Amino acid sequence: MFNRELSWLSFDRRVLELAEDSTVPLLERVRFLSIVSSNLDEFFEIRVAGIMQQEESASHPATREFLQEVLKQAHGLVSAQQNCWKEQIVPALAKEGIEYKIKGQLTKAELHELSERFDKDILPALTPLAIDPSHPFPVLTNKGLYLLALLKDPESGETRRAVVPVPRVLPRILALGPSNKRSFTLLSIVTQIFIERLFPGLELKGSWAFRITRNSDLYVDEEEAVNLLDAIEDEIRNLRKGAPVRLEIEHSVPDEELTWLLKSIGLGVDNTFRIQGPINMMRLSSLIDLANRPDLVFPNFSSTTPTELSEPSKIFSKISKGDILLHHPYESFTPVVDLLRQAAKDDSVVAIKLTLYRTSGDSPIVEALKEAAQNGKQVTALVELRARFDELNNIEWSRQLQEAGAHVVYGLAGLKTHCKACLIIRQEKTGLKRYVHLGTGNYNPKTARLYTDFSLFTADEEITSEVGLLFNVLTGNLAKPKFKHLLVAPFHLHRGIIDLINAEISSAKAGRPAKIFAKVNSLVDPEVIEALYAASNAGVSVHLIVRGICCLKPGIPGKSENIKVFSVLGRFLEHSRLFRFENSRGEPIILMGSADWMPRNFMRRVECVFPIKNKALRTRIENEVLKVYSEKLGDVKQLNSEGQYLPCSPKGRSDAQVQAAFLDLAKKHLADNISAAKKTPGKSARRLR
Repeated sequence: MFNRELSWLSFDRRVLELAEDSTVPLLERVRFLSIVSSNLDEFFEIRVAGIMQQEESASHPATREFLQEVLKQAHGLVSAQQNCWKEQIVPALAKEGIEYKIKGQLTKAELHELSERFDKDILPALTPLAIDPSHPFPVLTNKGLYLLALLKDPESGETRRAVVPVPRVLPRILALGPSNKRSFTLLSIVTQIFIERLFPGLELKGSWAFRITRNSDLYVDEEEAVNLLDAIEDEIRNLRKGAPVRLEIEHSVPDEELTWLLKSIGLGVDNTFRIQGPINMMRLSSLIDLANRPDLVFPNFSSTTPTELSEPSKIFSKISKGDILLHHPYESFTPVVDLLRQAAKDDSVVAIKLTLYRTSGDSPIVEALKEAAQNGKQVTALVELRARFDELNNIEWSRQLQEAGAHVVYGLAGLKTHCKACLIIRQEKTGLKRYVHLGTGNYNPKTARLYTDFSLFTADEEITSEVGLLFNVLTGNLAKPKFKHLLVAPFHLHRGIIDLINAEISSAKAGRPAKIFAKVNSLVDPEVIEALYAASNAGVSVHLIVRGICCLKPGIPGKSENIKVFSVLGRFLEHSRLFRFENSRGEPIILMGSADWMPRNFMRRVECVFPIKNKALRTRIENEVLKVYSEKLGDVKQLNSEGQYLPCSPKGRSDAQVQAAFLDLAKKHLADNISAAKKTPGKSARRLR
């Protein structure tokens, strides 16, 4: 199998290739550069940190050699990223009248403007930290921006050092000049130009921007924690002091100063990245808004809302008539928000239950739940406090919901609640009726405009009753629940997926059609991979779309020659999980859900994978979704047995693309519905959102 960490870096390399691709709008290329940096931050905070811990504990003899290989490849990726910025992006921006300037390129007028801005807007926020016997080396924040200053006392000739933290609230990119002809520079560059003003009476010998990345994995003993919320808050505070795992610093730093800094923070030279451009390219994304050039980004699009969901006041009656499927972001996430808002004010709604893993900062989902609780409805929110890097946000949502009167629980001990489910119970003439929303993505309206995901609305009694059981498991800690229609981790999702794969093997051996389609973000689980190898050997055709990490090796004779692995990267983050098994139960079965094929999803998370039972929806998925993924190849690359991702089309991204095809389908559905509405007076058409 391919190594997980190296596969992660391979994914980042494919993201970087989008930044290097001249057919991608220029400012979107800047965005992809920033995404590479964001991904690398997490890679070091979690994966490299874990390898380094293994090395320190000597639990794996080969860990040191592997760590060196990982760092070697990471160095190569960072070098390519910096080269892309310097050699490709910066010249291309200049051609478009967007000038990025470093220290020696600023004009006298620009320096004068920056001098005034420094004294007014930057200097008051800076606090120099001297380092000497009476001032020990400070604790530096994870991923914070700092300047190391080397100083000399002209009277005594003594050499001094200081560290200058640059507050996160200060904008990292500064615009210069009139709005019709703007240039840009970095805050770190401006601070270095005028840093002497922080040290009157001392001579500046040099200054260098740097950044430290620390181990950011949470370690909370849930059995020992009296209050999980308080325990996680305490651990987040401790993360600021986590062990350093990476130093990024300006390439011009002298060797002796670098050696001193590494000794001060307790890090080795192998984990040092000398940077020839911006220290943190993630901050370059702010340039997109500052430049204000709509012609240099992807064109705007408007997602559509299906006819049956265009009137929020009728949403329950529409769901009662049949299942409804949305494909985000091509179709709007607004109906999900509408469902909760309507439930909050509907007098017939008795209870609302919802899982909350990640949501937006101004979440209308949380506001709807708070309103529902204030209106006297029974509201239960399963808030995952350990959602990586969203822990503090979720703690705040928990407190707000509790203050509003909602019942907030944190799921099962030792398990992250990652499933995406909402259950609404309504009192109707025939009795209590359940309505359910199940999704592949988070209840986050902002990311729903950027991530591809599916939403299913259903009142199907078999599905809704099992979603009710799922919530009872989460709130009541039921030990051995039995699900017939849903595949739920950690109880039987893993076994269920392997059983479905084995059923295809049996079909192939019996001479029946046997095919597997699976779309996931990551494929890591060894048992599932071995089952797929067995399926390949039995003659099952396996088509996999794996956005990121893939440990399976396709195309190996006698092992995986019937397996093809593809990766789709583009304007939107491919986030949906979709599965199709050709003949496992006598006819194709289509599933969606929240789980990737990784040990953590199968064993350490609560996940929900659900069937698409409605025949019309299954036909739509077959004829639209699966067809697009198999035929549009411009933004698709195929993984070979050597670990290389090669373009599926010789035309590359200039060929028909998956995501463009889905945008076109959404426009076609909109036009068809408008046409139908004109022919049928009184019928509402899809609306734009």
